[in-house]
Amino acid sequence: MKALVFEQFGGPEVLAYKEIPAPELKPGTVLVRLKAAGLNYADIYRRRGNYHLAGNPPYILGYEGAGIVEEAGADAAGLAPGDRIAFCDVPHANAELVRVPVEKVIPLPADISFETAAAVLLQGMTAHYLTQDSYKVQEGDEVLVHAAAGGVGQLLVQLAKRQGARVLGLVSSEAKRDAARAAGADEVLLYSGSWAEAAKSWSAGGEGVSVAYDSVGSTLMDSFAAVRTKGTVVFYGMAGGDPAFVDPRMLMDTSKTLTGGDLWNHVTSREDRIRRADELFGWLRDGSLKLETPRAFSLAEGAEAHRLLESRRSTGKIILLP
Repeated sequence: MKALVFEQFGGPEVLAYKEIPAPELKPGTVLVRLKAAGLNYADIYRRRGNYHLAGNPPYILGYEGAGIVEEAGADAAGLAPGDRIAFCDVPHANAELVRVPVEKVIPLPADISFETAAAVLLQGMTAHYLTQDSYKVQEGDEVLVHAAAGGVGQLLVQLAKRQGARVLGLVSSEAKRDAARAAGADEVLLYSGSWAEAAKSWSAGGEGVSVAYDSVGSTLMDSFAAVRTKGTVVFYGMAGGDPAFVDPRMLMDTSKTLTGGDLWNHVTSREDRIRRADELFGWLRDGSLKLETPRAFSLAEGAEAHRLLESRRSTGKIILLP
C-alpha cells in the first residue's frame, strides 16, 4: 500500500509518500480502506519528536479517518466488508489501509460523508468533552476561546453558543476574525495588543469571563488575567509554546481553577465514543453545528498540508485523501 511516512524527526520535508507493507489483519480488528483522514496539530508534534512514538521507522502519522471495511477479522462481531466506519483514535491513519480495533470503530451513517467524519470526529469530540466535562458551559456563561478560527476553536464557539453562552474569540489576523465571527462568536479580539484587559472589559461588569479555553499554552497567564475571580482556565494544548509554571498561591488568592484536558481520559469506551459521535452527527443534521468546508490535500501532498497547518494561516480543518 501507499502511505505518508517519515524516518527521522524534523520539519515537513521529512515526510515522504511511498510504498510500504500493508498491515496484517488480526483477531478483533478490521482492515479499512481509507477514504479520508484528518490532520491535527498532534501529527506535527509527533513529526517533530515532541510526542513519543512506539516502534521503529518508518513512522506513519494520522489518528483519525473514515473508510470502508475491506476485511473483518475473527471476533469482529457485527462488522463486515462494505461497512462504512470512522475512527478518531487509531494510529497509522495516513495510509491506504488502516487496521482498526473493533472497540475503536464508529459506525458511519449513510448521510454523513467520509470527508465530514474525518473533519469533525477528533476535534468535535474534543470540543464536546471540553464544554461538557472539563467545564460544563451553562446558559449565561461568558466563554473565551483561543484560536477561535481553528478547527477545534470554531467547534468550541458553536457548542458554547448552543449551550447558551456569550462567546469571545481570540485570533491572530483579520481574516481569522471573520472566520470566528462566522462560527458565531459574539466578539473577536486579535492577539496583538492587551487582549486580556480587553476581554475583561468585554465581560459583564468588567470582572472577567467565566472560563477560558487555552490551546496556545504560552498565553496561560494572560488567560488567568482574563477570567473572573472563581473563574476557570482549561488548558488543552500548546500550539504557541510551553505554558509558564503556575503558582498555587495565585490560585488560592483568586479562587481560580486550572484544569487540564486530554480527550482520551474522557472517551474511554466504545459506547461513549459512539454516543459522542452520534450527538455530533445529530447536531450537524439539525444545523446547530456547522463545519467550514475542510481544505483537502492528497496523501502525496502531506508535506504541504503540514506546512499550511504549521503556518497558522489555515482556518477550519485540513483533511488528507488517498
